[in-house]
Amino acid sequence: MPRVNASTFTAIIVVLNITFFRPEKFYISGFYNIPYTQYFYVFLCFVYVMTVIGNVFLLSVICLVRTLHSPKYMIVFNLALTDLCGSTALIPKLLDTFLFERRYILYEACLSYMFFVMFFGSLQSWTLVCMAYDRFVAICFPLRYHSIVSKRSVAVILLFMWLALITLWSSTVGLLNRLSFCGSLEVQSFYCDHGPIFRLACNDNSINNIMAYAAFLLVLCIPIILIAITYACISIALSRIASTAERLKALKMCSSHIILAATFFIPLVITNVSAITSNLQPNTRIINSCLAHTIPALLNPIVYSFKTEEVLNAIKKLFRRNQIEFQNGKRKVLRR
Repeated sequence: MPRVNASTFTAIIVVLNITFFRPEKFYISGFYNIPYTQYFYVFLCFVYVMTVIGNVFLLSVICLVRTLHSPKYMIVFNLALTDLCGSTALIPKLLDTFLFERRYILYEACLSYMFFVMFFGSLQSWTLVCMAYDRFVAICFPLRYHSIVSKRSVAVILLFMWLALITLWSSTVGLLNRLSFCGSLEVQSFYCDHGPIFRLACNDNSINNIMAYAAFLLVLCIPIILIAITYACISIALSRIASTAERLKALKMCSSHIILAATFFIPLVITNVSAITSNLQPNTRIINSCLAHTIPALLNPIVYSFKTEEVLNAIKKLFRRNQIEFQNGKRKVLRR
């Protein structure tokens, strides 16, 4: 494994008599001494193809079926779009890096890579919070649901999420430009990860460390707390419902979201907590983090396509409509 030093590719910038070593490229190391890693990358290629097919299909169904043009499915649409964009930002470049051994990445490209992966990952986290809010209002305030959760209010919430997270990650990534990299340029991760990069700096990186903790709180801790609070309120509301059938109906309404939240948050929490509290083996951290970034985007459209009755009915309706149109078109051709 080659060790890359800043002397290999470095642009030296002098500002106010302070010398900054700006690397031309970083080296993404990936796994250490694991045989047959190419099979893992081929698996990720399969995951990406299925993620694209699943999310494009779900987006198409939501767009084409008018009954799904509701506030709830605006949030689902946002989640599918986020999954599609997040996977596209991460997996193709990851495969190019390791399958074709192009591990050197330009400094500017690395920062862009980092921004898009982090941004879409955090957007997925907050979209799950938005879905929890939708379920909370639907179960706890059913009579006021349509007045509280309207298309306009959901659009405002989603727009605010996008703008707030763009600001957060623009600031976080932009602060890397104040760092000087005069030692190793080997990024011990599978992509341009924020933590492994700012720790390579040889000047004061305390602000970057603060931003990393702030992002950890905003992207993982606060969303998990908010989702837990909403489900605590939902549990209290369900305990007051006398009918078992109504309870089961409400639980079924929440089951898809619970599955999505669990598959997204649990691997990320385990990886981050283990990295902070113990010396997590680098290969284990990379595998867990890689799967946490890729598998939820694959599962989300599957869960919503096959576990949600509204989407299943919409798919059946869409196929019936297409079948009728095809038959009508065939008859016209035969008449001619």
